[in-house]
Amino acid sequence: MHMKRIAGFAAMAVLAASPAFAHHGWSGQEDKITSLTGTVVQSVNLAGPHGGMKIKVGNQVWDITLAPPFRTSNAGLTEAKIPVGATVTVRGNRTTEPGHYEMKTIYVKHGKDEYRVYPERDR
Repeated sequence: MHMKRIAGFAAMAVLAASPAFAHHGWSGQEDKITSLTGTVVQSVNLAGPHGGMKIKVGNQVWDITLAPPFRTSNAGLTEAKIPVGATVTVRGNRTTEPGHYEMKTIYVKHGKDEYRVYPERDR
Protein backbone atom coordinates (compact mmCIF):
# COMPACT_ATOMS: atom_id res chain seq x y z
CA MET A 1 0.00 0.00 0.00
CA HIS A 2 2.83 2.37 0.92
CA MET A 3 4.56 1.78 -2.45
CA LYS A 4 1.30 2.48 -4.31
CA ARG A 5 1.01 5.86 -2.56
CA ILE A 6 4.58 6.76 -3.41
CA ALA A 7 4.02 5.74 -7.04
CA GLY A 8 0.79 7.76 -7.14
CA PHE A 9 2.47 10.87 -5.75
CA ALA A 10 5.35 10.46 -8.19
CA ALA A 11 2.92 10.17 -11.11
CA MET A 12 1.05 13.30 -10.00
CA ALA A 13 4.32 15.23 -9.66
CA VAL A 14 5.38 14.27 -13.19
CA LEU A 15 1.98 15.25 -14.61
CA ALA A 16 1.99 18.56 -12.75
CA ALA A 17 5.46 19.42 -14.02
CA SER A 18 4.96 18.31 -17.62
CA PRO A 19 3.28 21.53 -18.89
CA ALA A 20 6.43 23.44 -17.94
CA PHE A 21 8.46 21.21 -20.24
CA ALA A 22 5.84 20.86 -22.97
CA HIS A 23 6.27 24.34 -24.40
CA HIS A 24 9.37 26.48 -24.24
CA GLY A 25 7.84 29.67 -25.67
CA TRP A 26 10.47 31.98 -27.14
CA SER A 27 13.34 31.01 -24.86
CA GLY A 28 16.35 29.86 -26.81
CA GLN A 29 15.67 32.37 -29.59
CA GLU A 30 17.52 35.61 -30.29
CA ASP A 31 15.71 38.79 -29.26
CA LYS A 32 16.43 40.34 -32.65
CA ILE A 33 13.95 39.73 -35.48
CA THR A 34 15.64 38.84 -38.77
CA SER A 35 14.51 37.88 -42.27
CA LEU A 36 15.57 35.05 -44.56
CA THR A 37 14.67 34.46 -48.19
CA GLY A 38 15.05 30.97 -49.59
CA THR A 39 13.61 28.07 -51.54
CA VAL A 40 11.14 25.66 -49.96
CA VAL A 41 12.62 22.16 -49.76
CA GLN A 42 9.95 20.73 -47.45
CA SER A 43 6.49 22.27 -47.63
CA VAL A 44 4.36 23.34 -44.67
CA ASN A 45 3.55 20.52 -42.26
CA LEU A 46 0.92 21.12 -39.59
CA ALA A 47 1.45 17.90 -37.64
CA GLY A 48 2.77 18.11 -34.11
CA PRO A 49 2.69 20.89 -31.57
CA HIS A 50 3.97 23.46 -34.10
CA GLY A 51 3.77 23.76 -37.84
CA GLY A 52 7.00 23.74 -39.76
CA MET A 53 8.72 23.80 -43.11
CA LYS A 54 12.28 23.77 -44.44
CA ILE A 55 13.89 26.32 -46.71
CA LYS A 56 17.28 26.44 -48.34
CA VAL A 57 19.19 29.71 -48.05
CA GLY A 58 22.44 29.55 -49.99
CA ASN A 59 23.87 26.13 -49.20
CA GLN A 60 22.16 25.81 -45.80
CA VAL A 61 18.78 24.22 -45.03
CA TRP A 62 16.85 26.02 -42.28
CA ASP A 63 14.16 24.54 -40.04
CA ILE A 64 11.29 27.02 -40.00
CA THR A 65 9.13 26.61 -36.90
CA LEU A 66 5.65 28.06 -37.29
CA ALA A 67 2.84 28.59 -34.80
CA PRO A 68 0.70 25.71 -33.53
CA PRO A 69 -1.36 24.17 -36.35
CA PHE A 70 -4.67 25.89 -35.50
CA ARG A 71 -2.98 29.29 -35.33
CA THR A 72 -0.96 28.77 -38.53
CA SER A 73 -4.04 27.66 -40.49
CA ASN A 74 -6.11 30.52 -39.01
CA ALA A 75 -3.50 32.87 -40.48
CA GLY A 76 -4.32 31.29 -43.87
CA LEU A 77 -1.19 29.16 -44.15
CA THR A 78 -2.17 25.57 -44.81
CA GLU A 79 -0.21 22.57 -46.02
CA ALA A 80 -1.21 23.04 -49.66
CA LYS A 81 -0.44 26.78 -49.96
CA ILE A 82 3.31 26.84 -50.67
CA PRO A 83 4.82 24.19 -52.96
CA VAL A 84 8.34 22.77 -52.83
CA GLY A 85 10.57 24.93 -55.03
CA ALA A 86 8.75 28.17 -54.20
CA THR A 87 10.66 31.21 -52.97
CA VAL A 88 9.56 32.52 -49.58
CA THR A 89 10.66 35.20 -47.16
CA VAL A 90 10.32 34.45 -43.47
CA ARG A 91 10.76 36.79 -40.53
CA GLY A 92 11.31 35.69 -36.97
CA ASN A 93 13.78 34.89 -34.23
CA ARG A 94 16.75 32.64 -34.92
CA THR A 95 17.85 30.04 -32.43
CA THR A 96 20.72 30.85 -30.09
CA GLU A 97 22.03 27.28 -30.38
CA PRO A 98 25.41 27.39 -32.16
CA GLY A 99 25.57 25.43 -35.41
CA HIS A 100 21.79 24.96 -35.58
CA TYR A 101 19.85 26.61 -38.39
CA GLU A 102 16.37 27.17 -37.02
CA MET A 103 14.03 30.14 -36.91
CA LYS A 104 10.84 30.50 -34.92
CA THR A 105 8.85 32.37 -37.50
CA ILE A 106 6.26 35.09 -37.03
CA TYR A 107 5.67 35.94 -40.71
CA VAL A 108 5.87 34.14 -44.06
CA LYS A 109 5.60 35.77 -47.49
CA HIS A 110 5.05 33.78 -50.67
CA GLY A 111 4.51 35.89 -53.78
CA LYS A 112 1.83 38.42 -52.89
CA ASP A 113 0.50 36.30 -50.00
CA GLU A 114 1.49 37.16 -46.44
CA TYR A 115 0.86 34.94 -43.43
CA ARG A 116 1.26 36.49 -39.98
CA VAL A 117 1.26 33.49 -37.67
CA TYR A 118 2.30 35.57 -34.64
CA PRO A 119 0.99 39.06 -35.54
CA GLU A 120 1.45 40.38 -32.01
CA ARG A 121 5.21 39.73 -32.27
CA ASP A 122 5.60 41.36 -35.71
CA ARG A 123 7.07 44.70 -34.67
